[in-house]
Amino acid sequence: MPVFRASAALAVAALASLVLTSCASRSPLQCATVDHRPVAEVVFGRVSADAPGVSEVEFAKFMREEVNPRFPDGLTVVDAQDLWPSPAGAAIHGPSKTVMIVLRGTDDEMTKLDAMRAAYTRRYRQKSVLVMNSTGCA
Repeated sequence: MPVFRASAALAVAALASLVLTSCASRSPLQCATVDHRPVAEVVFGRVSADAPGVSEVEFAKFMREEVNPRFPDGLTVVDAQDLWPSPAGAAIHGPSKTVMIVLRGTDDEMTKLDAMRAAYTRRYRQKSVLVMNSTGCA
């Protein structure tokens, strides 16, 4: 039995090494017929522990007034569900919206994202708005 365990452990270690090596040797994202572009995913929570919720109508108004003027080339809005810990220890669940924006790569886009985030937190008394930046094929 000890020989089997040693062989199995060696096989698992070899497999893990192979997987990790193949992941590490992959080249960065390759775009076949399109360009690499920066992408921002912005997550707007619609509930808060100490503020009323943000309705669909209010969120649509925020999009018209704050987001669309800053990013007129188009974007995608997805309904999502948040889960985060509250200071009291219980988890808070609630609806959110994720806005995905393919950026142009200009210097002022981070300023626009920050202004949009600040406007939302101020208007709806949110503690934060999550902004995730990555690169994609567009």
